[in-house]
Amino acid sequence: MRAKQLNQAIKFAIKNKYPLLIKGAPGIGKTDIVAQACLETDTDLIISHPVVSDPTDFKGLPFPNKDGSAAKFLPFGDLLRLIAADKPTVYFLDDLGQASVSVQAAAMQLLLARRINGHAISEHVVFLAATNRRQDRAGVQGILEPVKSRFAAILELEVNVDDWVDWAIEHNMPVELIAFVRFRPNLLHDFKPTADIINTPNPRTVAAVGMMMNAGLPKDTEYEMISGAAGEGFAAEFLGFLKVYRDLPDIEKLIAAPENADVPEEPSTMFAVCGALSAAAKKSNFGNIIKYTDRLPGEFQVLLIKDAIKRSKSLTNTKEFSAWAIEHADVVL
Repeated sequence: MRAKQLNQAIKFAIKNKYPLLIKGAPGIGKTDIVAQACLETDTDLIISHPVVSDPTDFKGLPFPNKDGSAAKFLPFGDLLRLIAADKPTVYFLDDLGQASVSVQAAAMQLLLARRINGHAISEHVVFLAATNRRQDRAGVQGILEPVKSRFAAILELEVNVDDWVDWAIEHNMPVELIAFVRFRPNLLHDFKPTADIINTPNPRTVAAVGMMMNAGLPKDTEYEMISGAAGEGFAAEFLGFLKVYRDLPDIEKLIAAPENADVPEEPSTMFAVCGALSAAAKKSNFGNIIKYTDRLPGEFQVLLIKDAIKRSKSLTNTKEFSAWAIEHADVVL
């Protein structure tokens, strides 16, 4: 399931109070997608980390009455918030598969009965959970069968380049990094579980590269820092692409003379030019950009226009875009 599909599934679950379990490799955005869906539905979000929890976190603490003849469990922390919730609230059990059997069993009581030791969970609460898979070597031993069956559905999140690019544009990732991911989509998620103390490319580590670049990463430390964030293979290829991107001709001059400007033949340069043009597009120059775009192979035309209108939706209100869309009516943006 793609990120956009998962977002819709979570919103459906929140509306209908269906518990969902989301599984997938580390670093692909499971938690972020849950948080975004909650934000878009004006739903409170409580994030719990069962791997560092104790069963009492899900049961409350026993407290004797005044004469010591009996005791009752008093809720505290997140459990108290679940009981008192008075608006739509998601209780998100992150990394549930890493939790101990005793903690999973305690959480199961909440999922099944929606009450614990005499305390009822608010009707406004929806339970969601996420876990890595056993093959990811992320400390997941499995999830108890009775716990799994308490979820209305178990959904697997997969990495999709278009979805990541949409996210990257919205979060101001560097243009050259987005262009590189377009050029080498397999390097967005080349996750290889290993016992070695190294990182491999996934959406989280690639985003870390972008954040360092936005912070002004010094050029003389680029290889080491990018390699440390996303692996040596990613760093070597990305730095090669960066050299191509930094050696591009003046983009403003290209836009000013789109019919005479050179069209690159190398795929890496083509991706770099498309990335730079999509970032530079605005209403005042969009006509010239489309003139240049019309000289590109079909797949690059779609890539450039798609990323440009993602950055600035107002471009779809231009006559130049309308004419291009009519001429390319067979293309789905």
